[in-house]
Amino acid sequence: MLDLVTPRAASAVLVGRQSELALLRDALKRVRADEPAAMLVGGEAGVGKTRLIEEFGRYAVAEGGRLLLGQCLELGEEGLPFAPFAAALRQVLRTDGPAAFDGYERDFARLLPELGRLTTTGPVDNPDRPVQSGPGLVLDAHRGYLFELVAGLFTRLAAERPLVLVIEDLHWADRSTRDLIAFLARVVRPDRMLLICTYRSDELHRGHPLRPFLAELDRARGVERVELNRLDREGTGQVLADLLGAEPTARAVDTIHDRTQGNPFFIEELAAAGDPQGCADLPDTLRDLLLARVDRLPEPAQRMLRIAGAGGTRIAHELLAAVAGVPEVELEAALRAAVAAQLVVADPDGGYEFRHALVREAVHEDLLPGEHARLHARYAAAIEAKPQLVADGRAPAELAHHWYAAHDFPRALTATWAAAEAAGSRYAYAEQGRLLERVLELWEQVPDADRRLGLDHVSVLEATLVATSTAGDYSRAVTLTRATLGELDQAAEPARAARVLLLRGRLLRTLGKADGSAEVRQAYVLAVGATDDPGRPRLLADIAFQAARVDREEGARIAEEAMVAARASGRDDALTAATLAAGWVCGRRDVALADLRRAERLARTTGDSQTLVTALVTISDGLCELGRYAESAEAAATGMVEARRVGLSRSTGAFLLSNQAEALIALGRWDEADELCGEAARLDLPGVTGHHWLQLRAWLHLARGRVDAEELVTRALAFLRRPYFAPEMPLYELRVEAALLAGDLPAALAAAHVLLDQPLYRYPRYGWPALAVAARVARATDDAELWERVAVATHRLTARYPAELACAAEVSAMLANFAGFPGGAGSAGPGLSAGSAGPGLPAGETSSGSALSRWQQAVTAWRADGQPYPLARTLVGLAEVAAAAGDRGQAAAALTEAAGIAAELAAVPLAEQVATLRRRLGLRDGTVSGPEQLTAREREVLRLVAEGYSNRRIAQLLYISPKTASVHVSRIIAKLDVANRIEAAAVAHRLGLLAHGSGEPVTSG
Repeated sequence: MLDLVTPRAASAVLVGRQSELALLRDALKRVRADEPAAMLVGGEAGVGKTRLIEEFGRYAVAEGGRLLLGQCLELGEEGLPFAPFAAALRQVLRTDGPAAFDGYERDFARLLPELGRLTTTGPVDNPDRPVQSGPGLVLDAHRGYLFELVAGLFTRLAAERPLVLVIEDLHWADRSTRDLIAFLARVVRPDRMLLICTYRSDELHRGHPLRPFLAELDRARGVERVELNRLDREGTGQVLADLLGAEPTARAVDTIHDRTQGNPFFIEELAAAGDPQGCADLPDTLRDLLLARVDRLPEPAQRMLRIAGAGGTRIAHELLAAVAGVPEVELEAALRAAVAAQLVVADPDGGYEFRHALVREAVHEDLLPGEHARLHARYAAAIEAKPQLVADGRAPAELAHHWYAAHDFPRALTATWAAAEAAGSRYAYAEQGRLLERVLELWEQVPDADRRLGLDHVSVLEATLVATSTAGDYSRAVTLTRATLGELDQAAEPARAARVLLLRGRLLRTLGKADGSAEVRQAYVLAVGATDDPGRPRLLADIAFQAARVDREEGARIAEEAMVAARASGRDDALTAATLAAGWVCGRRDVALADLRRAERLARTTGDSQTLVTALVTISDGLCELGRYAESAEAAATGMVEARRVGLSRSTGAFLLSNQAEALIALGRWDEADELCGEAARLDLPGVTGHHWLQLRAWLHLARGRVDAEELVTRALAFLRRPYFAPEMPLYELRVEAALLAGDLPAALAAAHVLLDQPLYRYPRYGWPALAVAARVARATDDAELWERVAVATHRLTARYPAELACAAEVSAMLANFAGFPGGAGSAGPGLSAGSAGPGLPAGETSSGSALSRWQQAVTAWRADGQPYPLARTLVGLAEVAAAAGDRGQAAAALTEAAGIAAELAAVPLAEQVATLRRRLGLRDGTVSGPEQLTAREREVLRLVAEGYSNRRIAQLLYISPKTASVHVSRIIAKLDVANRIEAAAVAHRLGLLAHGSGEPVTSG
């Protein structure tokens, strides 16, 4: 009879999870093969996520892997930054000792404070460092560095044996923990490391921060999501049989399965609560179900569980003893009963943990109101008197949590402010922002709050605004700017109010809620009157930046005013900002570059990192417009290094990434550009700031014929429908390109007309490429109206820099090549008078030359500019015209060169266009076969392959990413028509590609 069977509290068998376990094992195999892998394991509370991970963990260790575990903590809104990583690092310290941290103990002490005691100088920073206030974006300088250190540690550990890092209860994760997980899963992806995160899917309400986080992780390569479902009736029966030690009756299975709906934890709880035949007599609510076993404990054990429940899921023995206030013998007896009932378990650190968080929640929620407040007050008092009762670094957050739960608002106020300072010192800006929001909430409950904190309410608002803006919560930051302005006396503190207004305008523009011009104008009026403020010159420079985005002439006027004020002030920081603003608003990039470089030098001299990064953003953009693409990429890369160093990689650094990607696209280094766009994508930029990288990547994938190009184009074009988004011509151009490549000529024609409706003449940098794509549509559709509009537009555009001149020459060639419209081939072209200088042609040369001559001039112009893709496309146009003129030799040569460029860029649509034209013209395939196809970089990679280097080592030697090295190897195998690396090595030896010596290369990628 089942009522005579003593059930076990937990099932010893893993039921119904074979397919999920197989997925985890496959992921481990991929990790062993140096493929990136991460698993997101979701399911409702009690469905068996931890049980699955335990089973897999045993398998991974048995297979020679290393297992690190970390758990997110539930501490309400305060959170404990990086808690699961601190737990994982603690395991490393326990097993490997301080040497595992490779001399960076002081840096790792930010995550694991006890490491600071192992160094001779102690922790890196003063923990009492005050929170900086003010409306600007105050960013800590070392957050990215800290993330790199963590990734480096895991990489070193994984080099010894495969590493499995498990982060449990991700639904409780703080923002900083999520950011570090994203960094590991999407940015650095340490080799031979499998990252597994578990979360409760039933906790993810509509506004839960984990929802968008998981959605973004899903897009990363190598990330898989596993959803654990409830067990079916058969699975419920198997669990019951294991728990009861005998086969349950059909009625028992039906009853428990209906009650639990297949949740393994609830099955275990019901089976342990008593005879399954009597389950119908149990209370219907989950709380009562979870408390059924607690109620069977002796009263001292129940009382101890209630005390422990107020302390959290995990609690140290010493802390529990201090709060309980009972003799050690009584404490141990009560805990022994709870452990025997398997409600709590002892952890290796000498503390206790509830076997399931749901049990703790139920016990805690069962407290009476007075009991709840008293227990939390006792915890707070104990920790306040003896902070070492909790893990290093946890005391501020614990105190804030417990004093608030105890409804002791004065103490909660000061404790929460201290916790905010601690969070800021650990770069946990999102948690710092939430803590400061709590301070604002408590401010109303504490009459003498200003005296206790030594600050006024406006200063707290400003500090909250700083933290919230830095964390990227721009929507909340906008609300805070409104509240701050409502309390500021603008007449008494005009400069202070102007800074908040300026930030508000920028945030509104970033979020696409307004253009920010009204706020900028108001900020300017206040700044003009703030003559006594020493920061006024820099404030004026910042205003000039924002004003120029709406009205460049107004921005230039304010920039000049800022320069005058900066010179009068004699302050280096003011002069740096003013010089940068002057360079930014200048209409001529070649003229502005001198000012921008001067601002860069001044920023380096004064140590003004924010201005330096901004200067390099502007310099890289200007160099790209000037056609100095390699210099542009170098400036952006330099700026990104600086941005990471000072913690700006998630804000200003995003523009550096896309600027560098744009320059690399121009140079034909498309793989590297795509990687940078991917890195920018992972930053999850708010508002409209993500349109640049998305437009670049959508165009790049279109040009390569990627299957995801359509989706990327759709996402990019969605920005055009956003209110207050200043439409950018490259997006309209992208829409035309997408329609052309899809062969949808009616859509391309309509999009080209919309494109020509834009003010092309204002921005020649974008106007000429737009005009060129419109001309290609006119050639494809033979549309007279579009030809006319293209011809007229050439008269309003000026061409100054290499790309503009090349586009102008290409447009001129297409106009001259058009024979079906008056002014076509052999004439000046539509809209141009015969004998006048054509667009893009050198002075003194008429546009009445032959179409072939114009196409040759266009090819020459693109060679001068140096962009391979438009050169190849223009070579195709030249081949068509040359063939038509009977010059088949020139046509064949042009197509051969174009085919080589298309192959090098992996531009599939262009390569197909070249092949089609060959067939149409009856030309033989002149594609070169064999090693002559290899680029210089591919030859270098091939030499290293032949010498036996792995992709990872090749990447290190050539200063490129492992992914890029892998792409090079794949292309070498394809170009040499070999089956594998061994055959490629044989070819290298046969062709004497190692004749240059076999040392490690010194070139950089």
